[in-house]
Amino acid sequence: MIITTTTTDHPTTELPEDPFTEGPSATRGSITVTGPLEPGFDHILTPEALEFVAALHDRFARIRCERLAARRERRARIAAGEMPHFLPETAGIREDANWRVAGAGPGLHDRRVEITGPTDRKMTINAMNSGAQVWLADHEDSLSPTWSNIIGGQINLRDAIRREIDFVSPEGKEYRLGDQTPTIVFRPRGWHLTERHLAYSQPGGSRGTVSASLVDAGLYLFHNARELIARGAGPYFYLPKLESHLEARLWNDVFSFAESRLGIEHGTIRATVLIETLPAAFEMDEILYELRDHCAGLNAGRWDYLFSVIKLFRDRGRAFVLPDRAQLTMTVPFMRAYTELLVQTCHRRGAHAIGGMSAFIPNRRDPEVTERAFAQVASDKQREANAGYDGTWVAHPDLVPIAREQFDAVLAGRVNQVERQRDDVRVIAADLLNFKIEDARITNAGIRANIRIAVRYLDSWLRGQGAAAIDNLMEDAATAEISRSQLWQWINQGLVSDEGRPIVRERVEYFIDKYADELAEEPGNRAADAAQLMKELVLGEEFPAFLTVPAYDRYLK
Repeated sequence: MIITTTTTDHPTTELPEDPFTEGPSATRGSITVTGPLEPGFDHILTPEALEFVAALHDRFARIRCERLAARRERRARIAAGEMPHFLPETAGIREDANWRVAGAGPGLHDRRVEITGPTDRKMTINAMNSGAQVWLADHEDSLSPTWSNIIGGQINLRDAIRREIDFVSPEGKEYRLGDQTPTIVFRPRGWHLTERHLAYSQPGGSRGTVSASLVDAGLYLFHNARELIARGAGPYFYLPKLESHLEARLWNDVFSFAESRLGIEHGTIRATVLIETLPAAFEMDEILYELRDHCAGLNAGRWDYLFSVIKLFRDRGRAFVLPDRAQLTMTVPFMRAYTELLVQTCHRRGAHAIGGMSAFIPNRRDPEVTERAFAQVASDKQREANAGYDGTWVAHPDLVPIAREQFDAVLAGRVNQVERQRDDVRVIAADLLNFKIEDARITNAGIRANIRIAVRYLDSWLRGQGAAAIDNLMEDAATAEISRSQLWQWINQGLVSDEGRPIVRERVEYFIDKYADELAEEPGNRAADAAQLMKELVLGEEFPAFLTVPAYDRYLK
């Protein structure tokens, strides 16, 4: 079945004249559904919803492409020797102490513990029953973007918001919502991704790809914004992978346009931006400023941040090589500087500072693993609470009380500590770029761990599972990106392991095949595809900017 919708202009007073049309009455493009329509999809992919997404695409697709081009240009300058820096042209924004962001919306003042996870039906109910204050409903790094997952997730979100969701497992276990549920903050896919099961065309026959960000955010807003407001909350977002304040400005314009078109008050939408790229760390004030009417806070996205550092400096020489992933803790110099600057910047502007994800997860069948996970998570969350963070992330319901205990101890009855100013923090550009780590080592075990994690994760992702428990750690696309990018860098810098083994393509390929063979006996495995993809990501001369792009284009579209 094919659904097509054509948009017409709905002029607003909030935004400048639309660059995609010659006037307010001009005919716009249309979106056609090319993916299969599974049961319930017609409730999400309605002509009216697709018209709304098409209107977003008409207005913002071109500038999205310009922002992505700017990313590539910046990366080329860094490869040529430029270093990231605080922008002189925006110094006035950083130095002006008077402006503030909108801050928390209804239901978002208490963010002590946020549980993250994909939007499949069972996980949705478990997250809503977790006892956390917030659920990060994820369509990004912890969701494999199969067509079924993307639209099925929208169905599950719509049902959960209306408390109409239930689930019965194949074993007959029933899942239903409890009385207390968290505030939902939805994370759409990043600007760099597209949705290949929708096609965009303009009058005259020209065609283009559809932004996954605009699809995810557009469908969520269209179906849920008014319902969320009526229930005392609002449409809230986590914004991933931003690399500049101009990308934040684009999101702000999307929100203003959506509010006007949906007939809801300007500033109702609230966003929390993940600071998970090195360039964004140099523009935190500017990102907050651009989104100030819609901004609730920033999040320290530690795993993608590490990936960003490796990716940006992958060919700048051995001085920019990071050691084994196990050594990349939050207390190494550049990570400590970034996380403390984030708290200082947020609280100076009245924004929440939200901590990141510890990868350790419990195993209910192994008490020793569970005890170790609890101890690691408690230590991590205690550090964040003491540093001034207002809340933090966990990936498993059993970790919610562990994290809350650490924040409760520091907050002492308050729901956040936004008023706490970190005037003691003094971070300069050199601190954010201090990649020296004491006793840094690249070990044979670290090399093998990277290969094993990445291969197993790719297998899981290709099967449709974007969050995977591997060796008692919760792995998602961000952690897999660290593993494969380190391997590429170590090979191309001609490095030798701490034990004296050269890190060469032939040896890495041997272990890729070895770990793929271990998976080959599992039912429904995608081991062969995972191995082939891994070799292209790690052994090739070129470095794919994101592993999810070639993986999606080849295997999921």
